[in-house]
Amino acid sequence: MSNNLDAGYRSDWLHRMATVCEESSTIDSTLFGKYEVKRGLRDLNGQGVLTGLTEVSEIRSKKMVNDEMVPCDGKLYYQGIDIEEIVDGFLAEKRFGYEEVVYLLLFGKLPNQQELDDLKDILAHYRDDLPTSFVRDIIMKAPSSDLMNTLGRSVLTLYSYDDRADDISTENVLRQCLQLVALFPMFSVYGYQTACYFHGGQSFFLHPPKSEYSTAENILHMLRPDSKFTPLETKILDIALVLHAEHGGGNNSTFTDHVVTSSGTDTYAAISAALGSLKGPRHGGANKKVSMMFEDMKKHLKDWEDEDEVRMYLTALLNRNAFDKSGLIYGMGHAVYSISDPRARTFRKFVKKLAEEKGMQKEFALYNTVERLAPEVIANERHIYKGVSANIDFYSGLVYSMLGLPLELYTPLFAIGRIAGWSAHRLEELVNAGKIIRPAYKAVAKHSPYIPMSERE
Repeated sequence: MSNNLDAGYRSDWLHRMATVCEESSTIDSTLFGKYEVKRGLRDLNGQGVLTGLTEVSEIRSKKMVNDEMVPCDGKLYYQGIDIEEIVDGFLAEKRFGYEEVVYLLLFGKLPNQQELDDLKDILAHYRDDLPTSFVRDIIMKAPSSDLMNTLGRSVLTLYSYDDRADDISTENVLRQCLQLVALFPMFSVYGYQTACYFHGGQSFFLHPPKSEYSTAENILHMLRPDSKFTPLETKILDIALVLHAEHGGGNNSTFTDHVVTSSGTDTYAAISAALGSLKGPRHGGANKKVSMMFEDMKKHLKDWEDEDEVRMYLTALLNRNAFDKSGLIYGMGHAVYSISDPRARTFRKFVKKLAEEKGMQKEFALYNTVERLAPEVIANERHIYKGVSANIDFYSGLVYSMLGLPLELYTPLFAIGRIAGWSAHRLEELVNAGKIIRPAYKAVAKHSPYIPMSERE
């Protein structure tokens, strides 16, 4: 047997066999209904199948009216506290909120000043404690153009630097999780700087984090050549991290965290699995798609203020005739919220101020127009009347673009916020010591006898 097949033959073989693979993997779609399969772990009404309990956060999108559950403005609670009250609270007291939310999610209560200061000191210590050799040997070698892969590889490699990597006691897992909260911004930004140098031919610089800075301040400090930022910029980035920190146990990446944690594996394996889930364009990658969609829209619209022209473009999106031909208006609609996403509602309050500071009022007006027209277009084209509203991806993409953040960092920024929630859920899964998560799949292949090689076609 020869191992010297030419590239053309290999390519042709893969093309032919991919068709065979698709045919052999296709399951009769009627069987899903016949066996009442909850595809995507959701019932026919789109409600998630109950697979666990959590105190970390709660999502509400319906309320009881006259003995009937009806859609309502979405609400999100962290450890029982309304996220909108949390944001209003730390803004009123003129401080950053992400570290406070990390404490709340992990320990189940809001910290007093001493407790918050202690947490900040711990995070600063873990940022300073990253070996120089890690940046040189892991992040700077074989840099990836996809920063989620860089982030995942960095997390997995930390296992080799941890003498107690497999210890799943609460104290040790808490230590590991706090280290990841501290290090995610460095892994992400340093990975970006390295990719810019090796793949983009740009100047290379690495700013060490500052112990007195918040997570949001350190991100902009490490990212920008001059390390400069305005108070409004860091305030809005901090709010973004707070809003992304947690969103229930059923979202794809957090459920992945629960599933992998339930096997008894180490923290690094569980969190890297969650990162792999978040990378997907149907999950954390959606914020990039929003920005890319709007860039395409701006290129094709002659007049951004012409609502008929905007409506025609949105219709083309739904009919797979524009942008990536996916049939989606990215940033509109959510699996749970129908009337409004509380995270988007909170973000909206600050986007206009940032647009004015950045001189991007025209872009902000276009987003407003799309947010207003998209539900109408979707209702007309898809005959969906349950209610469609802007989700957090719709606004985070706009905010990140106004902050001048590179597209490559959009999903890692989501991860920087969400590591707080993943950590809380991992600890909750371990403390409650549930069974390994193992849902059922029904086998539907027909049985057939083994055929000897000489008798096969």
